[in-house]
Amino acid sequence: MIGAGRRGGSRAFLSAGLFAALALTLLVPLAVGFLWSLVDPRSGWFAPALLPGGLATVHWERALASPRLVGGVLTSLFISTVVTALSAAIALPTAYALAKLPFRFKRAVEMFVLAPLIVPGLVVGIGVGILFFRLGLAHSVPGVILVQTVGTLPLMIRIVAAAIEAIPDDLIHAARTLGAGPVRVGLLVVAPLAWPGYVAGGLLSFVTSFEEFEKTFIVGSPVVQTLTILLWQNLGGQAIVFPNAAVVTFILLTPVLLIFALGSWLLRGEGALAAGMGKL
Repeated sequence: MIGAGRRGGSRAFLSAGLFAALALTLLVPLAVGFLWSLVDPRSGWFAPALLPGGLATVHWERALASPRLVGGVLTSLFISTVVTALSAAIALPTAYALAKLPFRFKRAVEMFVLAPLIVPGLVVGIGVGILFFRLGLAHSVPGVILVQTVGTLPLMIRIVAAAIEAIPDDLIHAARTLGAGPVRVGLLVVAPLAWPGYVAGGLLSFVTSFEEFEKTFIVGSPVVQTLTILLWQNLGGQAIVFPNAAVVTFILLTPVLLIFALGSWLLRGEGALAAGMGKL
């Protein structure tokens, strides 16, 4: 009884610590950011005051009425959607090879696939950006889509590969025995059975693309204006415009929360996301 009571107390203490850490690292910054987005410009918010002198929606009204912000949201949504679809299409053959086909130097190939995740985005952006400048893809939406795919494709490959590994080999062999070629096996057998991996990888790819800054800035700016670039512009310069940056931050955060809520609903009971991240 004493041991059970101690374990119960330890669990309660651990739970309290986790909730406190969550509040300090996530909830408090979000609350402060939300207050900054509602600061009344006539009264401001200055130290040592813990709360703004007044609240107003003027910053939200200006942001939502700005064609640059609306254009940035639409551009980010379009680029993220295309990047996710492109990553999903390219990932299937590579993920299948890593999951099911034995070949020499397989571990080296896996490390090569993961390289864009290991190398900082700034380094990848500079290296790819120089090539894109020579190919005429700089300062264009196709160039931004391609450079973002470089960052999202490894994530998609690893998660889809983890899902494909769980597919029984007997199903694939049976399809081949009945006359299905490699393409039909991939489209009609592997892809439907690996859908949890596709959903998990697609959601993470979309979020990664939507929040990507370094590679997008190097390749696309100043012509391609995504939401992250607009956020950086509001944070840059001689003075930081905190209310404007807070509004853009919450606009940037909203699709991400919706995507993860959708993913939690679609993948309830599935271990594709955990399995894929374990592969990393």
